[in-house]
Amino acid sequence: MCENIKVTVWNEYRHEKSDERVGKVYPKGMHRAIADYLDGQPGIVKLRTATLDEPAHGLTDEVLADTDVLTWWGHMAHHEVSDQVVEKVHARVMEGMGLVVLHSGHMSRPFVKLMGTGCGLRWREAAEKERLWVVSPGHPIAEGIGDYIEIPHTEMYGEHFDIPAPDELVLVSWFAGGEVFRSGCCFYRGMGKIFYFRPGHETFPIYYQEEVLRVIYNGVQWAAPVARPRPVSGNTEPLEDLGAK
Repeated sequence: MCENIKVTVWNEYRHEKSDERVGKVYPKGMHRAIADYLDGQPGIVKLRTATLDEPAHGLTDEVLADTDVLTWWGHMAHHEVSDQVVEKVHARVMEGMGLVVLHSGHMSRPFVKLMGTGCGLRWREAAEKERLWVVSPGHPIAEGIGDYIEIPHTEMYGEHFDIPAPDELVLVSWFAGGEVFRSGCCFYRGMGKIFYFRPGHETFPIYYQEEVLRVIYNGVQWAAPVARPRPVSGNTEPLEDLGAK
């Protein structure tokens, strides 16, 4: 288990303020539902939240420098995230900051930039049942989870999901309408780790479900930076004597 993890929970925080249905489900915002669960979990020593309408979207240089793992939820205002913040988040991930991308964050500008693909998918809002099957039971993100997680009512995401092949696939979803989806995907970029986790539509109380929150916490633990030497680039002296030439 990683210790002394500093987590920033980022949320667009628009639906909760503009849609009465969402406000009833998440009166304090989805970020607070997630943060309330993570607060005090083993290994997490500092937790803050940040939202789109704060200066620098709440992600100032000081905040990013003090963040080990950033979680990201966005949907209706991806285009409003500034170029500067996108570049800074990308740079921090490459330097080693972990990134946990949730649900419709698949189209967030930082995630799309890190994937280098379109990140599109099929979707349907029909309040249907979802089962997320654990396909890598030995993976740390699956710790404490049974064979599957069942969500009674959710938005469907279906293949094809336009992402690079995940470096590790932990969860695959089945939906009552028949679709399947790669719902728990791990990626390595530079020194950083990225976990994409599908559940979390704004009109359903999914971020109060214990198993879903446990996976997010596990994802934070997995994505946390690990102390290791930075790779060396450029012209390098040989380790062995190559002899006179």
